[in-house]
Amino acid sequence: MNRIKRLDKLKEFLLEDIGDYDVSTDLLFPADQQGVLRITAKEEGVFCGGWIITDVCHLLNERIKADVLVPDGADIRKGTCLSEIRGPMVDLLKGERVILNCIQRMSGIATLTKQAVQALENPKIRLCDTRKTTPGLRLFEKYAVQTGGGYNHRFGLYDAVMLKDNHIAFYGSLTNAVRHLKEKVGHMVKIEVETETDEQILEAVDAGVDCIMFDNRPPEDIARMLPSIPNTITTEASGGISLENLSDYRHLTVDYLSLGFLTHSVRSLDFSARAVLTKEEIH
Repeated sequence: MNRIKRLDKLKEFLLEDIGDYDVSTDLLFPADQQGVLRITAKEEGVFCGGWIITDVCHLLNERIKADVLVPDGADIRKGTCLSEIRGPMVDLLKGERVILNCIQRMSGIATLTKQAVQALENPKIRLCDTRKTTPGLRLFEKYAVQTGGGYNHRFGLYDAVMLKDNHIAFYGSLTNAVRHLKEKVGHMVKIEVETETDEQILEAVDAGVDCIMFDNRPPEDIARMLPSIPNTITTEASGGISLENLSDYRHLTVDYLSLGFLTHSVRSLDFSARAVLTKEEIH
């Protein structure tokens, strides 16, 4: 992961929350008042985002000592202490909400991804995310999918070609669109086509695409058409797949299932942060 990019994001989050200063904390505590902030899990799941804690603390004050007590990807239970952070109270409380917001969401995504992997129960099929991420959080959310045992699809419009229904409708022809793209893109850029009909699948095969997506096709339709696709073409199914019906896709020989719900319908895990003064108390 690009550490410079993630630090820039975290700095943006801190500036959004703190603004010019923390009215409550800065007026209550002197700058040298030391404290401990303990972050604890209030439910079970998969932990993700330990580096969020250390990065936020570093941005706020390099004197803060942040101990992350569980590794990313670890199973946690209710009551598990995730981190102990020691430093000036004015800084600990400024970073508390940004840290919690990020690691709660990332842990929720990692937990849901692991549940999906377990529900599919077929290690030959890779589960991956989509671009249906929260604006500003894609870097964090895709990392969380990896932490939960999933894989990343493209990160944006810039790292692969995906011809969708609107591209084809406006361009007029799947075959012509693929031919034109092959003349323009470099040899390292793959071309995927989103297909909705049997005819489009066969046309995509003839056009020599790198990847074919079955879009909103039931498992029985996918199974019927897979023999028409050579092994040199990667296959992916997407649309209409949920945690509840994942097992219906278990028998397929597709390479990937892309799941938008991993990021757009996730529930954050519940964590708490409690602060304790470590020098004389303020009254």
